[in-house]
Amino acid sequence: MANKSKVIKASNYSWQDVDRKLYKTDTKNFKDIHRYSLLGEEVQELNFQTRYFEIQPGGYSSLEQHRHPHSVVIIRGSGSLVLDNEIHDLNLHDAIFISPETIHQFHADKKEPLGFLCIVDRYRDKPVIPDDETINRNIHSEAVRKKIQK
Repeated sequence: MANKSKVIKASNYSWQDVDRKLYKTDTKNFKDIHRYSLLGEEVQELNFQTRYFEIQPGGYSSLEQHRHPHSVVIIRGSGSLVLDNEIHDLNLHDAIFISPETIHQFHADKKEPLGFLCIVDRYRDKPVIPDDETINRNIHSEAVRKKIQK
């Protein structure tokens, strides 16, 4: 078997031969966010995918939940994260575990870009946008309700 090991060189939060992509194409419930698929889409030996997401100041990811867990490490800037009924401030190098079925949304609300690595299983379910009933059942905090963007 051929050795497929490689190094992808980075410069200023972009990677050699890795395209900056739209965050998603099937929904519109996000603002000013892009992604880079670093490892796992083309490297079939990996059971996971490593992606970099960057949210511009004032932007946010989609409000979503899903059955698969994932891990996130902040590598640029600061911001906040909605995890079900809580808001967490995020800073450089914070590590986050998002368990299955947790409503979550990242916000670049500190006047600087928020960039993070996100690692997920290669084979996983698609994110679901929580409906009003699910939000009402899981989110009781008025601060969180004001923060989330649908």
